[in-house]
Amino acid sequence: MMRKDKTIAIVLGGGKGTRLYPLTMDRAKPAVPFAGKYRLVDIPISNCINSGIRQIYILTQFNSASLHNHIANTYIFDTFSNGFVEILAAEQTNQSDTWYQGTADAVRKNLKHFHDQNADYYIILSGDQLYRMDLGEMLEAHVNSQAELTIATKPISREQATGLGIIGCDKDGFINKFYEKPAIDLDISDYKVSDDLMLSSLGKHVDSSNEYLASMGIYIFNAKALEEVLNNDKTDFGKEIIPDAIKQRKVATYLFDSFWEDIGTIKAFYETNLDLASINPHFNFYDERMPIYTHRRHLPATKVNFCNISNSLTSEGSIITNAYIVNSIIGVRTIIESGASLDGVYCMGASYYETQEQKWDNGKKGVPNIGIGRGTIIRKAIIDQNARIGDGCRIGIDDIPRQEGDYAMYSIHDGIIVINKNAIIKNGTVM
Repeated sequence: MMRKDKTIAIVLGGGKGTRLYPLTMDRAKPAVPFAGKYRLVDIPISNCINSGIRQIYILTQFNSASLHNHIANTYIFDTFSNGFVEILAAEQTNQSDTWYQGTADAVRKNLKHFHDQNADYYIILSGDQLYRMDLGEMLEAHVNSQAELTIATKPISREQATGLGIIGCDKDGFINKFYEKPAIDLDISDYKVSDDLMLSSLGKHVDSSNEYLASMGIYIFNAKALEEVLNNDKTDFGKEIIPDAIKQRKVATYLFDSFWEDIGTIKAFYETNLDLASINPHFNFYDERMPIYTHRRHLPATKVNFCNISNSLTSEGSIITNAYIVNSIIGVRTIIESGASLDGVYCMGASYYETQEQKWDNGKKGVPNIGIGRGTIIRKAIIDQNARIGDGCRIGIDDIPRQEGDYAMYSIHDGIIVINKNAIIKNGTVM
């Protein structure tokens, strides 16, 4: 249960999203389609709503039009709840004419907007993580600890610690040190979590799989403490604000042991999506107690004609004919023609249906229809929205050299082919 103290959530939308390029070519990172029918931003917003937090700000500055459209069409609260989801894009003022210089700078520049809510606590969340958490329980733990700042942490192994910020704390859960991405050969044994803390927090004993605590980038600040730690020119929470706060303030940790994944890279994005289509996915979207919300599109059910589909998700409004699909996700309004074959593919679908007149005009120009054409075979790829893939294409199939990089209609990152949004892939293309 949520406390009666006033709490507002701040979702950090990130910068240019270069690690997710080309998916962020024309959209902000939080607006990237996810799991067939969602957007990345739906995850932190849903966690807030399910935890009773309904005053939510999203900070962003790049390609925010699609994010604005999604938020405006999705999160509409009634007048009795005083709830809102509001996007705060970087703006020029009499005091500042620069864009957000980092996560801390983004929050600092919007403090004047947050003051209108007269909050007791601020919850700061990331816009590119997949997890389900009762933030009310974390807030309760924060208040009971009498800390000025609480950091959510995930128990991990030493091997996993190389890519994350590692915190050290005493047996009561108060943080006393922090190390960013320790090299595998560095001795960090003094950062190991105590068995007493693990038992009291999660009811488990410490072993090699959970002996270190990684920061999840989820913070709860007392309102006064947040203003004080931002009373400087430091720009980043993880690299500057948090390490300094640990040295000077009472900072507690909140242990979280369910699924959590940072999906800020093409590889992580691809693997996390495809895992959702497996028999026993690590993250459960089928939890009615804490659902993940998104835009209601009022689309018809997917039509499947003479298909072989396994270990896959198909979103609403799609039409799939005589296709072989395995280990894949099919997004909304996806049209897949006869004889197509997909293996390990995330197809984001389309934002609209083409009319017969449009299809006729495109045909005269030699442009394929939106969707996947007849006899096309695709392996290990992400197909962005509204892509037009013609008949008889072979994508990711043939043993040909593929140079990592960004090209006119597609990119290759970590061996994964990404077909750009609105791309046109002509009949018979091999890549």
